[in-house]
Amino acid sequence: MRVGLFYMRSSLLVACLAAIVVSSGCHAIVSKPEARLVGPQVPPPQGECVPTEKDKSSLPPYTVEPPDILFIEAVRVMPKPPYLIQVGDELQIVAEPPEADLRARGYFVDPQGRIDLGPKFGKVTVRGMSTDQAEAAVHKAVEAKFREPHVSLSLVQSTGMQPITGEHLVSPDGTVNLGTYGLVYVAGMTLPEAKAAIEEHLKTYLDEPQVSVSVFAYNSKVYYVITQGAGQGDQVTRLPVTGNETVLDAIAQINGLSPLSSKKIWIARPSHSGAGCDAILPVSWQEITAGAATATNYQVLPGDRIFVAENKLIAIDAVLNRVIAPFERVFGVTLLGTQTIQTINRFPLGLSGLGSGGF
Repeated sequence: MRVGLFYMRSSLLVACLAAIVVSSGCHAIVSKPEARLVGPQVPPPQGECVPTEKDKSSLPPYTVEPPDILFIEAVRVMPKPPYLIQVGDELQIVAEPPEADLRARGYFVDPQGRIDLGPKFGKVTVRGMSTDQAEAAVHKAVEAKFREPHVSLSLVQSTGMQPITGEHLVSPDGTVNLGTYGLVYVAGMTLPEAKAAIEEHLKTYLDEPQVSVSVFAYNSKVYYVITQGAGQGDQVTRLPVTGNETVLDAIAQINGLSPLSSKKIWIARPSHSGAGCDAILPVSWQEITAGAATATNYQVLPGDRIFVAENKLIAIDAVLNRVIAPFERVFGVTLLGTQTIQTINRFPLGLSGLGSGGF
C-alpha cells in the first residue's frame, strides 16, 4: 500500500515538473526571437553583379600575405665586380687554336685554388684573382705550347653566393628570408611588385639581378563554413580559396549537410570597400541541388562565411534534454534510495533470512 502511494506521488511530481518545463522553458525557447546579426547588414544593391556558378568573375590580382609560400627562381645572379675567384667556383674557358683542346666546359677551382687544364698545360692557380687576371694566367700557360693563342675565361657559378632559388615562406612580419642577402618585405604586394622589391634589394649584393616570383602555396586567402550544432557546439571549417569555388563546392568540402543542419543557408560577405556594410546572400539549397538552379549558387570569395543554420526541432530537443536530465538523475537517486530503505525495513535480517522462514 505504502509502495503504491509512493509511486503515485512520484509520478504526480514528475508530471508536474514536466508540465512546468514544457509551459515555461519550451515556450521561452520557441518564442525567443533569433539573435540579430551584428553590424549593418544589407543585401547586395539591386542590379549589382554577384558572381554565381554560371557567371563567375576573376579575382583581383593576388596580394602576398603571411603565411603564403613563394617560389623564387634566380634568372640572373652575378656578383658585383670586381669579383675574386674562390675555391669551388666554376669557370668556363675557350681557347684557340682548337689543338689546345680547351673547349667550352666547366673548370672547378680545387681546394688549392687551382684549375686543371689537362696534361698539356697542367694546373693553373687562379684563387684570389679577378676573371681578367685568371684569363691572363691561363693565356700564359697556353702560350707556352702554342703561338699567339686566344683565350676567353668567364665565371659560370660562384660558391660564395647564397642560393636564392627555392620555396620561401612569408613570415608573420611580412618578409621573406633570402639568407645572407637579408629580409625583404613583400606583404600586401602583388607578384610583380614583390618581384621588383626583391630585385631592388638584391642590387646591393649582385650585379643587375633578375628573379621570377610565383605562389607555391596559397595559404592566406580563405573562406569559412560555419555549421550550427543544434546545441552541441558549432563547427567551423577553414578552406583555401582557389578562385573557382561555389556554395555547392564548399558544402561538398565538409561532406554535405549534417543530420543537425537545416536547409537554411546564407553567405555573410564582409565589405571590402571600407563602407562597413556586409552583404547577406541567401542560398536556396533545394533549388541548387534538386532543381539544378544556379542563381543562388554563388561564387565564394576570400573572407566569405557560409553559414548553415541548425534544425530548430533538434536544437529544442537538445535543450530539453539538458534541462530535464538533472531532474531525472535526482529522481532516480531518490527512487533508488527509497526502495533500498523499504527493502531494509521489510527484510531486517537480509535476503538470507528468507530461507529460515523470515518471509
